[in-house]
Amino acid sequence: MTGTKDSKPMDIDSALVMDIGAGNKKAFQELVEKHKKSAFRMALGLVGNRDDAFDISQEAFLRVYKSAGTFDQSKPFLPWFYTIIANLSRTWLRRRSRRDNKMVDVDDAEYLLVSKDNPEQAIIQKETSGRLRDALMQLSFDDREIITLQHFRGMSYDEIAGLLGIPRGTVMSRLYYARKRLAKLMRQHDG
Repeated sequence: MTGTKDSKPMDIDSALVMDIGAGNKKAFQELVEKHKKSAFRMALGLVGNRDDAFDISQEAFLRVYKSAGTFDQSKPFLPWFYTIIANLSRTWLRRRSRRDNKMVDVDDAEYLLVSKDNPEQAIIQKETSGRLRDALMQLSFDDREIITLQHFRGMSYDEIAGLLGIPRGTVMSRLYYARKRLAKLMRQHDG
């Protein structure tokens, strides 16, 4: 790759945020349309409930709109936006645990990205995905976050490192231990 971090041109999303900060509502609409599905999926992977994920993604966009004027244009948009989603998800989960409401209603096939071509296989996958979903929700937020980013969002180690602002080696280590904890929970559930 050529160029330094300082010489990188502003990405399209960052330019949209700058336009939003200047009062351009069409830029906000464009940003929402571009990222609404990924924001929802990310929140869904972190909180495990469709209604909560929808609310979190909506709130994240509102925060972008309100904070657009203070956005640091030298930084990429996606890590900033992801941080907003992650922080909102953490807060949501704390509130939910206080209410002792651990409902999860993730659509199994969509969450695991599996095919339902074979009915027998679909039943097995549904049972497995239910156990997986339950185990994921028992993990710490950090473990669920790293697994969601890599396995359900398909992000590379480098992409996760950039998004979370941590070294690649830390991503690999966190993912390794998160997988071990998830596997242990799955074994206990099969128990």
